[in-house]
Amino acid sequence: MSVNSFEHYPMSWKPDFSRAESPLYLALAKLLEEDIKKGVLLPGTKLPPQRELADFLDINLSTVSRAFRICSQKGLLSSSVGNGTYVSADATAGKIFVCGKENPKLIEMGGIYPHEEANLKVQQFTEQLLKGTDALKFFSYAKPQGTKKLREAGVIWFGKMGFHTDSGHIILAAGGQNALTAVLCGLFQQGDKIGTDDVTYPGIKMAARMAGIQLVPVRQENYEMTEEGINYAIKNENIKGIYIIPDFQNPTGHIMSLETRKMIAEVSEKNGLIVIEDAISHLLNEHADSLPPVAAFAPENVICLASLSKTVAPGLRTAFIHVPRKYHSGLAEALYTMNLSNSAVLTEVAAGLIESGQADEIIAERREEIAKRNIIANKILNGYLAESELTCPFRWLLLPECFTGEEFEICARREGVEVFGAERFTVGNRPAERAVRISVITPPTAEILTEGLGRLQKILVRCMR
Repeated sequence: MSVNSFEHYPMSWKPDFSRAESPLYLALAKLLEEDIKKGVLLPGTKLPPQRELADFLDINLSTVSRAFRICSQKGLLSSSVGNGTYVSADATAGKIFVCGKENPKLIEMGGIYPHEEANLKVQQFTEQLLKGTDALKFFSYAKPQGTKKLREAGVIWFGKMGFHTDSGHIILAAGGQNALTAVLCGLFQQGDKIGTDDVTYPGIKMAARMAGIQLVPVRQENYEMTEEGINYAIKNENIKGIYIIPDFQNPTGHIMSLETRKMIAEVSEKNGLIVIEDAISHLLNEHADSLPPVAAFAPENVICLASLSKTVAPGLRTAFIHVPRKYHSGLAEALYTMNLSNSAVLTEVAAGLIESGQADEIIAERREEIAKRNIIANKILNGYLAESELTCPFRWLLLPECFTGEEFEICARREGVEVFGAERFTVGNRPAERAVRISVITPPTAEILTEGLGRLQKILVRCMR
């Protein structure tokens, strides 16, 4: 069919395919990616039905399907049964969350970096450890899954959360992101789908893109997945797993109710759903003992990740993973392939801090500091912040209609403050919420935090005039 016959046909995308080189599906995927990144196709744009696009370009339907699949696996497209294919809401949003320390004039409140002064106990413990007579062994290869002593430290760590497991279920990883990537690469296949909140941790988005896995937003009420939403995603989207952050959900700061935790455990057991539970901030919650992880209700179906980066020290690059036995070999193999072994120095420091009780002291200090900072934030940005506990290290700033998250991010940067718009966290094709995430723990002092919050307040006040 001639392209000219579509000259006046209403289609949202009419790529120039006249000079395309073989293989055609790769050429089409490249054109689609370029037009998205150039802004020719804006986030939320509904693409033409695949059959119509194939007719327009006079190519096989399978060629269009393969091109769409490639772009979907890169996170550029989002589709759902009966609703068509859209440019993802976050297709043009920034993907890298780095600290702005290279620009001393910029107050960093985007990335979440615990203040360095609290690392003094970690430094002192490490110095003592390296003075030991057997310190040389810490610079050799470590056992890939961790020694029994290190895995026992993981048992203690999970026990502090109200979740009782055993060392046979524990594997060590080089931090939470490393653990998360290994789970996706080891237990899922390219083309699989995983359900998430409609705004979620960007790390899962980056790992999913790398693994060719599509993230699907699950229907929610009051920032929590519903049973109906999960069942719908299982039936209609064929999701293989779900990713959840029950405590201080990133980026909203929401804490999942006990009822929803139990519901997710029950639904996962009933449907054989792999639950990836990110418990990175669990111990910052002062009520952690009364809200155990979802893994406590379905230990043989939930993979629970517990990194020390936000609670003890980011530089330790240590995470404990509770792994159901049926997933143990797949995850262990993925971690071995990625890491060969973990850092013996860092894991020994992490385990020693836990066993000695010093990790508890560090967590208490972090909670106290975060609470002080949140009191400042609540005072300056009163009426704009989503409700959260005082020990949440970041806040979800709800914006007036005059701003999108991306627009506010740009305005804040012009005022010398780094924040991250909702577009960076959004999953699927729905318009991003008018919000930004701000870190209250990253500014090195309370005075700098106050200055940064004050600048954000001025932007909001100007908008409301």
